[in-house]
Amino acid sequence: MTSRVRVPVLAALLLLPSGARAQRAPAAPEGNAPAATLVVTQLPAEPAAQGKPLAGGTLRASLGDGGRIVVVPPSGPPRVLSAGLSSAADPDVSFDGTRVVFAGRKLATDPWCLWEVHADGTGLRQVTCGKGDCRQPVYLSTVHTITATSTEPWVQVAFAGTSGDEANEAGAGPSSAIWSVKLDGTALRRLTWNLSNDGDPVVLPDGRIVYASWQRHSLSRGPYGRVVLVGIHEDGMDPQIYSGDEGLRVKRTPAPTAGGLVVFVEADSVAGDGGGSLARVSQRRPLHSYRRITGEAEGLFRSPSPLPDGRVLVSFRPAGGEGTYGVYRLDPETGAREKAFDDPAWHDVQARLLAPRPVPDGRSSVVRDDDPLGKLYAIDVSISDLDPKVFPRGAAKRLRVLEGVPPRAGIASHPPLAVRRFLGEVPLEADGSFHVQVPANTPVQLQLVDDDGLSLRSSAWIWARNHANQGCVGCHEDPERTPPNRLAKALEAPAAVLDLPVALRRTVDFRHDVAPLLSARCLGCHGAGGAPPRLDGAPEGSAAGAPSADYEALLPAAVVPGEARRSPLVWHLLGRNTSRPWDGEDARKAFRAMPGGDPLSAEEKRTFIEWIDLGALWDAGAGGGR
Repeated sequence: MTSRVRVPVLAALLLLPSGARAQRAPAAPEGNAPAATLVVTQLPAEPAAQGKPLAGGTLRASLGDGGRIVVVPPSGPPRVLSAGLSSAADPDVSFDGTRVVFAGRKLATDPWCLWEVHADGTGLRQVTCGKGDCRQPVYLSTVHTITATSTEPWVQVAFAGTSGDEANEAGAGPSSAIWSVKLDGTALRRLTWNLSNDGDPVVLPDGRIVYASWQRHSLSRGPYGRVVLVGIHEDGMDPQIYSGDEGLRVKRTPAPTAGGLVVFVEADSVAGDGGGSLARVSQRRPLHSYRRITGEAEGLFRSPSPLPDGRVLVSFRPAGGEGTYGVYRLDPETGAREKAFDDPAWHDVQARLLAPRPVPDGRSSVVRDDDPLGKLYAIDVSISDLDPKVFPRGAAKRLRVLEGVPPRAGIASHPPLAVRRFLGEVPLEADGSFHVQVPANTPVQLQLVDDDGLSLRSSAWIWARNHANQGCVGCHEDPERTPPNRLAKALEAPAAVLDLPVALRRTVDFRHDVAPLLSARCLGCHGAGGAPPRLDGAPEGSAAGAPSADYEALLPAAVVPGEARRSPLVWHLLGRNTSRPWDGEDARKAFRAMPGGDPLSAEEKRTFIEWIDLGALWDAGAGGGR
């Protein structure tokens, strides 16, 4: 579902206007001065400091150990801004060009915190350490609060931060989200609730934040999913895909240009140092304007940032990985580049122009922290990316709303998909609309289900903000389309409240719900000497708590986690291939129906269906769901 349309609510209004490494004395590389003053991150050139790719090349290593922030003037040697810190990286320059915010830590054992310093090197101070590591800060437009008690302006930064106790869905390290904080360290607020990793935030001229988001809510794109660009408002509302399926699998470090583009790094498998090719989209129509700038053989590129003439600063090294990264000016229209700065003793990355720049536009907000709920709605779920002939209005009967449970850090193994718990189900209106009220600031997945309870379409992880109304035109529709000019029937009545207490939010797993059914209802045909798959009814595997042989027999041969309609087990239970035309080859596969005899009840069949649609987990308790 693509969050798109917002119903404004009168509220207190937020108005936004348009182990330390020894530091050697820096020396100016000969014949290598930039034409303007830059702020640059310098990382150690040793291969051990470059990191390795994570999660099948989906994530880059968390780089920055032993790094430093320097100012590179047009003449003279670079000047260190981060003196006194063991590591520093991720600089951003204030809109007036006088200050720099960055991530750093005093000792190698410290968490990454946010720091701010004047461009002349004075006034170094810590802003926040958040809830864990804080990386990749960017300045936001000033927020002016207009309430009965205050008109105080808020000067904020957004950043990528971890929470310490949450892992990503693949178990490949901590998860991260986009946060905001005032520069005095107060008003720390989380803005995104994806269950994997969000990072690389930038601010568009219109005031929205665009960031890189690891989407792994299903296995339909492989075990590691994809990394897309997502846009939100500065209050975390209205998440929607900014650039997704076009181009390569992983998109990182977006940069809006003065020429109306967003340039980013992309790869099917990122290098350990984060390098890849360059691509671009238009800020006007980002979903329909993708174009590659460089090919894989043209070199590795990192960390683009805008210049006033429409070009970008970008770090480059040869495709073979030899040498170190240097800073170049690159034209995104032609791909032509020229060297701006290169100190071969360091990797020179994350270059930013040290100069004033336009302040982004601002937006109003209806988010109120005193309201624990938010609303989600859709105008017509039959408006989608599918042909109406194969997905007509009425094919989906109900809306299933699931809560995503953040995986816990430190557990021995992670399930293939994150634990989901029921918030509830509601019928869809005759015009395809729905309107629900859900817990705010909670990862939510929406599933459209048919008469059998089979999920037909599923959303990525979305969320509602406190007191806010946000919605979709349809389901996986083109986000750039105009919504139909009609009042959705679901909006004529109060929203259905789906706010069960946490203790009543049920889940379905194999160990507690499916295994007892197999033992009671299936061993007669599938026990020793019976039809495949062979089942033995053993409650666990060879090790205590390990998945049983029965679980291993069903996955993956008979079960597609998260997609019951595509699972041969469900075809067997329901007596027909339940795949849909958009499921490709699955829709044409043969199946083996159950023989006559004592059939399963509708409730028992629904247990199997819900188990698969919720991720086909062995034990939800191991992932924090019970």
